Amino acid sequence: MTWGFVTCGPNSALVVSGCCHMKPLLVPGGRTFVWPGIQRVQRISLNTMTLQVESPTVYTSQGVPISVTGIAQVKIQGQNEDMLLTACEQFLGKSESEIQHIALVTLEGHQRAIMGSMTVEEIYKDRKKFSKQVFEVASSDLVNMGITVVSYTLKDIRDEEGYLKSFGMARTAEVKRDARIGEAEARCDATIKEAIAEEQRMAARLLNDTEIAKAQRDFELKKAAYDVEVQTKKAEAEMAYELQAAKTKQRIKEEMMQVKVVERTQEIQVQQQEMLRRERELEATVRRPAEAEKYRLEKLAEANKNRVILEAEAESEAIKIRGEAESFAIHAKAKAEAEQMAKKAEAFKEYREAAMIEMVLDTLPKIIAEVGAPISQTKKITMVSTGNSEIGAAKLTGEVLSIAGKIPELVKQMTNIDISRSVHAG
Repeated sequence: MTWGFVTCGPNSALVVSGCCHMKPLLVPGGRTFVWPGIQRVQRISLNTMTLQVESPTVYTSQGVPISVTGIAQVKIQGQNEDMLLTACEQFLGKSESEIQHIALVTLEGHQRAIMGSMTVEEIYKDRKKFSKQVFEVASSDLVNMGITVVSYTLKDIRDEEGYLKSFGMARTAEVKRDARIGEAEARCDATIKEAIAEEQRMAARLLNDTEIAKAQRDFELKKAAYDVEVQTKKAEAEMAYELQAAKTKQRIKEEMMQVKVVERTQEIQVQQQEMLRRERELEATVRRPAEAEKYRLEKLAEANKNRVILEAEAESEAIKIRGEAESFAIHAKAKAEAEQMAKKAEAFKEYREAAMIEMVLDTLPKIIAEVGAPISQTKKITMVSTGNSEIGAAKLTGEVLSIAGKIPELVKQMTNIDISRSVHAG
């Protein structure tokens, strides 16, 4: 052990012995300087110890066996130097459990001694007295050991023979008996006194009938007058109270009606504001957007209608002009070729009719190809129908076939040769 300071907490004490000390140095909850080798330091606990003091089957002064349980709080007193020195002499080097055992045995002995000097009734009825005696006797004994009894309380009293229960029953029976005796005595006294009073009353009545009758009459008259006055005042008070209550109720009803009218008015205003708000919201979110959309769609439909009409009219006019031009060109070309064929026919009169027909038939595909050439070069064709004629490819095919069907008649006019008849005959 090296030299230096040694410390301890407030729940323990240092005991330094050896050189420089005539008696041990006691330091409760602090520190001190210790020289190693020539001084020795020990510790002793100052904690409060809780003890359950059991005293089973102890005979009281009446010879009745009972069992008692007490709770005690004890501790080594660190503030008193003499008691702390005494405790060091008694318990230094012992564990806290050993100290508790010594204190418990001492307390249990004193508790048994006090139980033997008192009756069961005294212990049961006056627990405070019993606890005080145990506390005083045990304290005086434990102080000599340096231990202070902080508190002592009687926790429980019990017996195995049922004495306490019998004591309670006996006491209960005694109380009931005293009550019945007192009641009987009271009834007897009352009966005697009633008889004496009745006797005196009858004697006085026999002696003073007239006065009694007069007094009774006066009393009845005064009582009747008093009763009339009291009843009148009472009736007036009740009527006034009922009238005032009716007025108060009426005023309360009127105020409640006013409150309901105000509440209803406010509700109507709130509903009107809500209806106005919803109408404006509907106007802003539904009607106006719907009208704007309707107007936009109408304008778009009208514009599309005008555009379609104008396009149809323009395309119809263009088709008409183009058709007339193509028809004129085809007619002119056919006429030129026909004139050429006529000239060839005149030049070759020596050929037979069959040779001429053969020549016409050889030329016929070229004519038909020339008739269909303008249609094959057209990129876009717009057809306008009145609903009573064909449209689309059927219409174009019919136009081409109509032009091709006129070729035999044209050949016959120019050459006086009927191609269709010759073809059928062949």
